[in-house]
Amino acid sequence: MNSLSMSGVKHALESKGVRFIQLIFVDINGVPKGMEVPIERYDEAIDDGIAFDGSSIPGFEGIEDSDLIFKVDPSTYAEIPWEGVSRVYGYIYKGDKPYHADPRGVLRNALEELEKAGFKAYIGPEPEFYLFRKNGSWELQIPDSGGYFDLVTLDKARGIRREIALRMPALGLIPEVLHHEVGKAQHEIDFRYDEALRTADNIISFKHIVKATAEAHGLYATFMPKPLYGFPGNGMHLHISLWEDGKNAFIGEDGLSETALHFIAGILKHAKALTAVTNPTVNSYKRLVPGYEAPVYISWGYRNRSALIRVPAFWGNGARIEYRCPDPSANPYLAFAAILMAGLDGIRRKLEPSAYVEENVYEMDGSKRESLGIDTLPESLGEALELLEKDKVVRKALGGAYWNFRTYKEREWEEYLEYLGAKGLPEGTKKVTEWEMERYFHV
Repeated sequence: MNSLSMSGVKHALESKGVRFIQLIFVDINGVPKGMEVPIERYDEAIDDGIAFDGSSIPGFEGIEDSDLIFKVDPSTYAEIPWEGVSRVYGYIYKGDKPYHADPRGVLRNALEELEKAGFKAYIGPEPEFYLFRKNGSWELQIPDSGGYFDLVTLDKARGIRREIALRMPALGLIPEVLHHEVGKAQHEIDFRYDEALRTADNIISFKHIVKATAEAHGLYATFMPKPLYGFPGNGMHLHISLWEDGKNAFIGEDGLSETALHFIAGILKHAKALTAVTNPTVNSYKRLVPGYEAPVYISWGYRNRSALIRVPAFWGNGARIEYRCPDPSANPYLAFAAILMAGLDGIRRKLEPSAYVEENVYEMDGSKRESLGIDTLPESLGEALELLEKDKVVRKALGGAYWNFRTYKEREWEEYLEYLGAKGLPEGTKKVTEWEMERYFHV
């Protein structure tokens, strides 16, 4: 990706017949929205911005939010060769001021706060997804019977994964590992870590590539946290490190640094409230249940894949933590802002991480978990939203978007409860409902 002026864009595109540029932002759910403009308006989009009506965008729904302006971030310019257009991300303004509910702007503000403390954040995601066939109903057809790391699955998935990986560099993503996941028809393609803002952009780009490629093969790709009851859910583990003065601040003399331990402690301290942002859908809590790989217990360890935070083995400059509960329904901009500010709170207050464990937490009885100080994550979106309201640090991390996010998600939770009541289903059901499929399958 390159930062290009109007003349640069014309020169790059004139021989390719590309005449339009997609201006992309995300709504409060992290779903990409935007518009296309002729390439002749590119300089205008950078300098003055392009006006649009935001009143029908999820999370931007007030009448007072109807007149918004999109301004291009030219560093994100890229061409989508298989669609014959270019695309660029940017920021939303209201008049001459940043719009308070713009998720990308929220992350920018959080990164500026982090920079004031002397740090730069790098994040590497591991988004999982399913590939299904669908015949107009919600009876999903599973096109392969592969399992974890299977190479031969008697399906098209291997070719589709490779096609996705080959398309990724065009949008600035560097694929590293592609493989079949645990669930039948479930897949994972990991890509190179980057600065936090670029990684958030990359997650949005990655979802677009996956869905477009699947559609070209007559399949549906979904990043829904739990599309099928009884099957593994889709997670999005995040590998996080902070750097200071060009050096990895998580590296200590003998393992992790004090900075890293304080950062872990901050996330553990705010973990319950964070789930409202990192696991922001009703369906997210159908994934966060015992019996699968998704963590539900607030703990940490060095090799422990049952813990909420794992410290992978590292060498050289590779020190990092793996935060294991987020899922790909999260708005990456809001999620990164909340996680980083929670960790920064731990650093500032010099918190020490508790609930260290290297045993399988799922196999412990309740009394042992209690003796080790291991608490549990919220069991529903409603509970998570209540805990978010009580957490000043996470609320502040969301900035002006907090009220929009909370209002939108509370309405979502209420609509789900109304659906359950109409169907005579208990509030705590772990079955995946048609309401969830209709709302989240294409997120």
